[in-house]
Amino acid sequence: MDIASFRALRTPSGQALLAEAAAADVRDDALLATASRLRERHDPALVAAALTEVRLRERARAKFGPDADRMYFTPAGLEQATRASVAAHRARRFATHLDGAYVLDLGCGIGADLIARGRAGLAGEGVELDPLTAEVAQANVTVFGLDASIRMGDATKASVDGADAVFADPGRRSARGRVFDPRSYEPPLDVVLDIARKAPAACVKVAPGIPHEAVPDGAEAEWVSVHGDVKEAALWLGSLAGDVGRRATLLSSDTDPEVWTLTPHGSDVPDVRSWGRYLYEPDGAVIRAHLVGEVAELVGGGLADPHIAYITSDRLCPTPFASAYEIEDVLPFSVKRLRAELRRRGVGALTVKKRGSAVDPDRLRRDLGFGGRGSGRGGAALTLVATRVGRAPVALLARPVQAP
Repeated sequence: MDIASFRALRTPSGQALLAEAAAADVRDDALLATASRLRERHDPALVAAALTEVRLRERARAKFGPDADRMYFTPAGLEQATRASVAAHRARRFATHLDGAYVLDLGCGIGADLIARGRAGLAGEGVELDPLTAEVAQANVTVFGLDASIRMGDATKASVDGADAVFADPGRRSARGRVFDPRSYEPPLDVVLDIARKAPAACVKVAPGIPHEAVPDGAEAEWVSVHGDVKEAALWLGSLAGDVGRRATLLSSDTDPEVWTLTPHGSDVPDVRSWGRYLYEPDGAVIRAHLVGEVAELVGGGLADPHIAYITSDRLCPTPFASAYEIEDVLPFSVKRLRAELRRRGVGALTVKKRGSAVDPDRLRRDLGFGGRGSGRGGAALTLVATRVGRAPVALLARPVQAP
Protein backbone atom coordinates (compact mmCIF):
# COMPACT_ATOMS: atom_id res chain seq x y z
CA MET A 1 0.00 0.00 0.00
CA ASP A 2 1.38 3.41 -0.99
CA ILE A 3 0.39 6.87 0.16
CA ALA A 4 -1.85 7.53 -2.83
CA SER A 5 -3.82 4.34 -2.19
CA PHE A 6 -4.06 5.07 1.53
CA ARG A 7 -5.36 8.58 0.89
CA ALA A 8 -7.90 7.20 -1.58
CA LEU A 9 -8.97 4.70 1.06
CA ARG A 10 -9.96 7.56 3.35
CA THR A 11 -12.28 9.21 0.80
CA PRO A 12 -16.03 8.44 0.98
CA SER A 13 -15.76 5.94 -1.88
CA GLY A 14 -12.70 4.39 -0.29
CA GLN A 15 -14.51 4.05 3.02
CA ALA A 16 -17.42 2.36 1.26
CA LEU A 17 -15.01 -0.13 -0.32
CA LEU A 18 -13.33 -0.69 3.05
CA ALA A 19 -16.70 -1.51 4.62
CA GLU A 20 -17.50 -3.88 1.76
CA ALA A 21 -14.14 -5.60 2.13
CA ALA A 22 -14.65 -5.91 5.89
CA ALA A 23 -17.93 -7.75 5.28
CA ALA A 24 -16.35 -10.11 2.73
CA ASP A 25 -14.47 -13.36 3.26
CA VAL A 26 -10.78 -12.48 3.51
CA ARG A 27 -9.48 -15.79 4.79
CA ASP A 28 -6.48 -17.13 2.91
CA ASP A 29 -8.44 -19.68 0.90
CA ALA A 30 -11.07 -17.12 -0.16
CA LEU A 31 -8.93 -14.00 -0.55
CA LEU A 32 -8.25 -14.38 -4.28
CA ALA A 33 -11.94 -14.81 -5.12
CA THR A 34 -12.90 -11.84 -2.95
CA ALA A 35 -10.24 -9.65 -4.56
CA SER A 36 -11.35 -10.66 -8.07
CA ARG A 37 -14.98 -9.84 -7.27
CA LEU A 38 -14.13 -6.42 -5.84
CA ARG A 39 -11.85 -5.56 -8.76
CA GLU A 40 -14.79 -5.86 -11.13
CA ARG A 41 -16.13 -2.59 -9.68
CA HIS A 42 -13.15 -0.86 -8.08
CA ASP A 43 -9.61 0.18 -8.88
CA PRO A 44 -7.27 -2.80 -8.33
CA ALA A 45 -4.77 -0.75 -6.29
CA LEU A 46 -7.56 0.49 -4.01
CA VAL A 47 -8.92 -3.04 -3.62
CA ALA A 48 -5.46 -4.26 -2.62
CA ALA A 49 -5.18 -1.45 -0.05
CA ALA A 50 -8.63 -2.19 1.39
CA LEU A 51 -8.01 -5.92 1.72
CA THR A 52 -4.60 -5.30 3.29
CA GLU A 53 -6.20 -2.98 5.84
CA VAL A 54 -8.99 -5.41 6.67
CA ARG A 55 -6.56 -8.26 7.29
CA LEU A 56 -4.30 -6.02 9.39
CA ARG A 57 -7.30 -4.97 11.47
CA GLU A 58 -8.13 -8.60 12.13
CA ARG A 59 -4.59 -9.22 13.36
CA ALA A 60 -4.63 -5.98 15.37
CA ARG A 61 -7.59 -7.02 17.52
CA ALA A 62 -5.19 -9.00 19.70
CA LYS A 63 -3.41 -5.73 20.58
CA PHE A 64 -6.17 -3.15 20.32
CA GLY A 65 -9.45 -4.98 20.85
CA PRO A 66 -12.54 -3.37 19.24
CA ASP A 67 -10.58 -0.17 18.52
CA ALA A 68 -8.71 -2.07 15.80
CA ASP A 69 -11.78 -1.92 13.56
CA ARG A 70 -11.52 1.89 13.48
CA MET A 71 -7.76 2.18 13.17
CA TYR A 72 -5.31 2.05 10.28
CA PHE A 73 -2.11 0.04 10.12
CA THR A 74 0.95 -0.89 8.12
CA PRO A 75 2.44 -4.37 8.59
CA ALA A 76 5.62 -3.04 10.20
CA GLY A 77 3.68 -0.45 12.20
CA LEU A 78 1.37 -3.07 13.67
CA GLU A 79 4.30 -5.35 14.51
CA GLN A 80 6.05 -2.69 16.58
CA ALA A 81 2.99 -0.88 17.96
CA THR A 82 2.53 -0.94 21.71
CA ARG A 83 -0.32 -3.11 22.95
CA ALA A 84 -3.24 -0.87 23.98
CA SER A 85 -3.29 -2.07 27.60
CA VAL A 86 0.45 -1.44 28.00
CA ALA A 87 0.23 1.96 26.31
CA ALA A 88 -2.63 2.91 28.66
CA HIS A 89 -0.59 1.83 31.68
CA ARG A 90 2.33 3.94 30.50
CA ALA A 91 0.07 6.90 29.71
CA ARG A 92 -1.27 6.83 33.28
CA ARG A 93 2.26 7.22 34.57
CA PHE A 94 2.82 10.23 32.31
CA ALA A 95 -0.49 11.76 33.40
CA THR A 96 0.07 11.09 37.11
CA HIS A 97 3.50 12.71 37.23
CA LEU A 98 3.11 15.29 34.46
CA ASP A 99 -0.49 16.46 34.54
CA GLY A 100 -1.30 18.42 31.39
CA ALA A 101 2.14 17.83 29.88
CA TYR A 102 2.99 18.23 26.22
CA VAL A 103 4.79 15.08 25.07
CA LEU A 104 6.98 14.84 21.99
CA ASP A 105 6.78 11.34 20.52
CA LEU A 106 9.91 10.44 18.53
CA GLY A 107 9.36 7.60 16.07
CA CYS A 108 5.64 7.52 16.80
CA GLY A 109 4.85 4.69 14.39
CA ILE A 110 1.11 4.28 13.85
CA GLY A 111 0.40 6.39 16.96
CA ALA A 112 -0.53 3.77 19.57
CA ASP A 113 1.16 5.61 22.46
CA LEU A 114 -0.06 8.99 21.22
CA ILE A 115 -3.61 7.65 21.34
CA ALA A 116 -3.19 6.32 24.88
CA ARG A 117 -1.69 9.58 26.15
CA GLY A 118 -4.34 11.59 24.36
CA ARG A 119 -7.03 9.58 26.10
CA ALA A 120 -5.23 10.28 29.38
CA GLY A 121 -5.53 14.02 28.69
CA LEU A 122 -2.03 14.72 27.40
CA ALA A 123 -1.43 16.72 24.24
CA GLY A 124 1.48 15.91 22.00
CA GLU A 125 3.16 15.72 18.66
CA GLY A 126 4.53 12.70 16.85
CA VAL A 127 7.59 12.64 14.61
CA GLU A 128 7.81 9.81 12.08
CA LEU A 129 10.38 9.29 9.35
CA ASP A 130 8.36 7.01 7.06
CA PRO A 131 5.83 9.05 5.01
CA LEU A 132 3.14 6.36 4.86
CA THR A 133 3.41 5.54 8.56
CA ALA A 134 3.13 9.25 9.37
CA GLU A 135 -0.11 9.45 7.35
CA VAL A 136 -1.44 6.36 9.12
CA ALA A 137 -0.63 7.85 12.53
CA GLN A 138 -2.39 11.10 11.65
CA ALA A 139 -5.43 9.15 10.52
CA ASN A 140 -5.51 7.26 13.81
CA VAL A 141 -5.36 10.31 16.09
CA THR A 142 -8.02 11.94 13.88
CA VAL A 143 -10.30 8.91 14.21
CA PHE A 144 -10.28 9.29 17.98
CA GLY A 145 -10.50 13.10 17.94
CA LEU A 146 -7.37 13.55 20.02
CA ASP A 147 -5.22 16.61 20.66
CA ALA A 148 -2.18 15.39 18.75
CA SER A 149 -0.47 16.08 15.46
CA ILE A 150 2.01 14.20 13.32
CA ARG A 151 4.86 15.54 11.24
CA MET A 152 7.23 13.68 9.01
CA GLY A 153 10.84 14.03 10.03
CA ASP A 154 14.00 12.47 11.37
CA ALA A 155 13.65 11.87 15.11
CA THR A 156 17.40 12.23 15.58
CA LYS A 157 17.21 15.82 14.35
CA ALA A 158 14.09 16.84 16.24
CA SER A 159 14.32 19.64 18.78
CA VAL A 160 12.84 18.87 22.19
CA ASP A 161 12.53 22.57 23.05
CA GLY A 162 9.09 23.30 24.48
CA ALA A 163 8.30 19.68 25.26
CA ASP A 164 7.55 18.74 28.86
CA ALA A 165 8.54 15.16 28.13
CA VAL A 166 9.78 12.90 25.36
CA PHE A 167 8.66 9.43 24.41
CA ALA A 168 10.81 7.47 21.97
CA ASP A 169 10.29 4.13 20.29
CA PRO A 170 13.35 3.20 18.23
CA GLY A 171 12.91 0.54 15.55
CA ARG A 172 13.82 -2.97 16.64
CA ARG A 173 13.27 -4.86 13.41
CA SER A 174 15.34 -5.24 10.28
CA ALA A 175 14.89 -7.13 7.02
CA ARG A 176 16.26 -10.18 8.85
CA GLY A 177 13.84 -9.97 11.77
CA ARG A 178 13.95 -8.69 15.33
CA VAL A 179 16.95 -6.75 16.58
CA PHE A 180 18.18 -7.54 20.09
CA ASP A 181 21.39 -5.50 20.35
CA PRO A 182 20.49 -1.95 21.52
CA ARG A 183 23.33 -0.64 19.37
CA SER A 184 21.48 -1.95 16.32
CA TYR A 185 18.19 -0.21 17.08
CA GLU A 186 17.14 2.37 14.52
CA PRO A 187 18.22 4.88 15.72
CA PRO A 188 20.73 3.22 18.11
CA LEU A 189 19.72 3.33 21.76
CA ASP A 190 22.59 5.56 22.84
CA VAL A 191 21.56 8.16 20.21
CA VAL A 192 17.96 8.04 21.42
CA LEU A 193 19.01 8.39 25.05
CA ASP A 194 21.15 11.43 24.25
CA ILE A 195 18.10 13.13 22.75
CA ALA A 196 15.73 12.00 25.51
CA ARG A 197 18.00 13.37 28.25
CA LYS A 198 17.58 16.88 26.82
CA ALA A 199 13.96 16.89 28.01
CA PRO A 200 12.91 17.27 31.67
CA ALA A 201 11.37 13.79 31.56
CA ALA A 202 11.42 10.91 29.12
CA CYS A 203 10.49 7.33 28.43
CA VAL A 204 12.21 5.10 25.87
CA LYS A 205 10.61 1.85 24.77
CA VAL A 206 13.07 -1.04 24.46
CA ALA A 207 13.00 -4.78 23.85
CA PRO A 208 12.26 -6.99 26.91
CA GLY A 209 15.59 -8.71 26.45
CA ILE A 210 17.63 -5.55 26.96
CA PRO A 211 20.77 -6.36 28.98
CA HIS A 212 20.80 -4.78 32.42
CA GLU A 213 24.20 -3.30 31.68
CA ALA A 214 22.60 -1.32 28.83
CA VAL A 215 20.33 0.52 31.31
CA PRO A 216 21.93 3.92 31.91
CA ASP A 217 22.72 5.25 35.36
CA GLY A 218 19.83 7.18 36.87
CA ALA A 219 17.21 5.49 34.69
CA GLU A 220 14.47 3.17 35.87
CA ALA A 221 13.87 0.05 33.80
CA GLU A 222 10.35 -1.40 33.79
CA TRP A 223 9.36 -4.78 32.37
CA VAL A 224 5.65 -5.28 31.65
CA SER A 225 3.74 -8.52 31.22
CA VAL A 226 0.09 -9.04 30.27
CA HIS A 227 -1.64 -12.14 31.60
CA GLY A 228 1.74 -13.73 32.24
CA ASP A 229 3.29 -12.92 28.87
CA VAL A 230 6.17 -10.38 28.84
CA LYS A 231 5.36 -7.75 26.23
CA GLU A 232 8.00 -5.05 26.49
CA ALA A 233 10.30 -2.94 28.59
CA ALA A 234 10.78 0.80 28.97
CA LEU A 235 13.43 3.10 30.38
CA TRP A 236 12.15 6.03 32.44
CA LEU A 237 14.38 9.11 32.66
CA GLY A 238 14.46 12.50 34.37
CA SER A 239 11.50 13.34 36.60
CA LEU A 240 9.66 10.22 35.43
CA ALA A 241 12.34 7.90 36.80
CA GLY A 242 11.71 6.52 40.23
CA ASP A 243 14.48 5.73 42.68
CA VAL A 244 13.97 1.97 42.56
CA GLY A 245 16.18 1.27 39.54
CA ARG A 246 13.99 -1.48 38.13
CA ARG A 247 10.48 -2.84 38.44
CA ALA A 248 8.20 -5.58 37.13
CA THR A 249 4.65 -4.58 36.29
CA LEU A 250 1.96 -7.18 35.73
CA LEU A 251 -1.34 -6.48 33.98
CA SER A 252 -3.93 -9.18 34.59
CA SER A 253 -5.55 -8.79 31.17
CA ASP A 254 -6.00 -6.42 28.24
CA THR A 255 -9.46 -5.31 29.38
CA ASP A 256 -9.78 -3.33 32.63
CA PRO A 257 -6.72 -5.06 34.10
CA GLU A 258 -5.60 -5.29 37.68
CA VAL A 259 -2.08 -3.91 37.95
CA TRP A 260 0.64 -5.18 40.28
CA THR A 261 4.13 -3.76 40.57
CA LEU A 262 7.18 -5.27 42.23
CA THR A 263 10.35 -3.33 43.02
CA PRO A 264 13.60 -4.23 44.82
CA HIS A 265 13.25 -4.34 48.58
CA GLY A 266 15.24 -7.32 49.78
CA SER A 267 18.19 -9.43 48.85
CA ASP A 268 19.10 -9.92 45.22
CA VAL A 269 20.41 -13.38 46.12
CA PRO A 270 17.72 -15.81 47.31
CA ASP A 271 18.52 -18.61 49.72
CA VAL A 272 19.27 -22.03 48.24
CA ARG A 273 17.37 -24.94 49.78
CA SER A 274 16.01 -28.40 49.03
CA TRP A 275 12.66 -28.92 47.35
CA GLY A 276 9.71 -28.06 49.57
CA ARG A 277 6.01 -28.75 49.25
CA TYR A 278 5.38 -26.00 46.70
CA LEU A 279 6.96 -24.79 43.48
CA TYR A 280 6.62 -21.16 42.40
CA GLU A 281 7.19 -20.12 38.80
CA PRO A 282 7.86 -16.34 38.74
CA ASP A 283 6.23 -14.19 36.08
CA GLY A 284 8.52 -13.46 33.14
CA ALA A 285 8.61 -9.75 33.96
CA VAL A 286 9.85 -10.61 37.47
CA ILE A 287 12.63 -12.73 36.01
CA ARG A 288 13.61 -10.08 33.45
CA ALA A 289 13.74 -7.45 36.20
CA HIS A 290 15.97 -9.68 38.37
CA LEU A 291 13.40 -9.66 41.17
CA VAL A 292 13.16 -13.39 41.82
CA GLY A 293 14.70 -12.83 45.26
CA GLU A 294 11.84 -10.51 46.19
CA VAL A 295 9.28 -13.17 45.27
CA ALA A 296 11.21 -15.81 47.20
CA GLU A 297 11.04 -13.55 50.22
CA LEU A 298 7.28 -13.02 49.73
CA VAL A 299 6.58 -16.76 49.78
CA GLY A 300 9.16 -17.68 52.41
CA GLY A 301 11.13 -19.79 49.98
CA GLY A 302 14.39 -20.18 48.14
CA LEU A 303 15.90 -21.67 45.01
CA ALA A 304 16.67 -25.34 44.56
CA ASP A 305 19.42 -24.28 42.14
CA PRO A 306 20.98 -20.80 42.46
CA HIS A 307 20.99 -20.28 38.69
CA ILE A 308 17.43 -21.35 37.87
CA ALA A 309 14.38 -19.16 38.59
CA TYR A 310 12.21 -21.81 40.22
CA ILE A 311 11.31 -21.00 43.82
CA THR A 312 10.37 -23.67 46.34
CA SER A 313 8.74 -23.28 49.73
CA ASP A 314 6.83 -25.24 52.34
CA ARG A 315 4.27 -22.43 52.57
CA LEU A 316 1.42 -21.64 50.20
CA CYS A 317 1.44 -17.88 49.77
CA PRO A 318 -0.68 -16.83 46.77
CA THR A 319 0.95 -13.96 44.90
CA PRO A 320 0.31 -12.41 41.49
CA PHE A 321 4.05 -12.47 40.86
CA ALA A 322 4.32 -16.26 40.55
CA SER A 323 2.23 -19.31 39.67
CA ALA A 324 2.08 -21.91 42.42
CA TYR A 325 2.21 -25.70 42.09
CA GLU A 326 1.97 -28.38 44.73
CA ILE A 327 4.85 -30.81 44.29
CA GLU A 328 3.76 -34.45 44.44
CA ASP A 329 7.08 -36.06 43.62
CA VAL A 330 10.67 -35.24 42.67
CA LEU A 331 12.34 -37.85 40.46
CA PRO A 332 15.66 -38.21 38.68
CA PHE A 333 14.96 -37.43 35.05
CA SER A 334 14.36 -40.65 33.10
CA VAL A 335 11.86 -40.96 30.25
CA LYS A 336 11.35 -44.66 30.94
CA ARG A 337 10.72 -44.12 34.64
CA LEU A 338 8.48 -41.12 34.02
CA ARG A 339 6.39 -43.01 31.47
CA ALA A 340 5.81 -45.81 33.96
CA GLU A 341 5.01 -43.40 36.79
CA LEU A 342 2.50 -41.43 34.72
CA ARG A 343 0.82 -44.65 33.64
CA ARG A 344 0.65 -45.85 37.24
CA ARG A 345 -0.99 -42.59 38.28
CA GLY A 346 -3.53 -42.75 35.44
CA VAL A 347 -2.56 -39.33 34.14
CA GLY A 348 -4.71 -38.28 31.19
CA ALA A 349 -3.57 -34.71 30.52
CA LEU A 350 0.05 -33.69 30.82
CA THR A 351 1.56 -30.19 30.75
CA VAL A 352 5.33 -30.01 30.39
CA LYS A 353 7.32 -27.04 31.63
CA LYS A 354 11.05 -26.61 31.68
CA ARG A 355 13.77 -24.31 32.91
CA GLY A 356 17.47 -25.11 32.94
CA SER A 357 16.78 -28.23 30.88
CA ALA A 358 17.58 -29.02 27.26
CA VAL A 359 14.46 -31.14 26.70
CA ASP A 360 11.94 -30.21 24.02
CA PRO A 361 8.53 -30.14 25.78
CA ASP A 362 6.52 -31.31 22.76
CA ARG A 363 8.89 -34.16 22.01
CA LEU A 364 8.97 -35.17 25.67
CA ARG A 365 5.17 -35.34 25.74
CA ARG A 366 5.22 -37.64 22.73
CA ASP A 367 7.96 -39.77 24.24
CA LEU A 368 5.84 -40.14 27.37
CA GLY A 369 2.83 -41.25 25.34
CA PHE A 370 0.94 -37.97 25.14
CA GLY A 371 0.68 -37.19 21.43
CA GLY A 372 -0.19 -33.67 20.27
CA ARG A 373 -1.16 -30.89 22.65
CA GLY A 374 -4.42 -32.30 23.91
CA SER A 375 -4.70 -35.04 26.50
CA GLY A 376 -5.99 -37.65 24.07
CA ARG A 377 -7.29 -39.76 26.97
CA GLY A 378 -9.32 -39.53 30.12
CA GLY A 379 -7.74 -39.26 33.53
CA ALA A 380 -6.18 -36.78 35.91
CA ALA A 381 -4.21 -33.73 34.78
CA LEU A 382 -0.63 -33.28 35.90
CA THR A 383 2.26 -30.88 35.29
CA LEU A 384 5.75 -32.21 34.70
CA VAL A 385 8.55 -29.72 35.34
CA ALA A 386 11.91 -30.60 33.80
CA THR A 387 14.78 -28.78 35.48
CA ARG A 388 18.05 -29.51 37.22
CA VAL A 389 19.83 -29.06 40.53
CA GLY A 390 23.48 -28.48 39.84
CA ARG A 391 24.29 -30.89 37.03
CA ALA A 392 21.61 -33.42 38.00
CA PRO A 393 18.48 -33.35 35.80
CA VAL A 394 15.27 -33.78 37.77
CA ALA A 395 11.57 -34.03 37.02
CA LEU A 396 8.93 -32.60 39.33
CA LEU A 397 5.37 -33.96 39.22
CA ALA A 398 3.06 -31.20 40.38
CA ARG A 399 -0.43 -29.76 40.20
CA PRO A 400 -1.37 -26.09 39.83
CA VAL A 401 -2.69 -24.45 42.98
CA GLN A 402 -5.55 -22.03 42.42
CA ALA A 403 -5.46 -18.84 44.48
CA PRO A 404 -8.24 -18.75 47.10
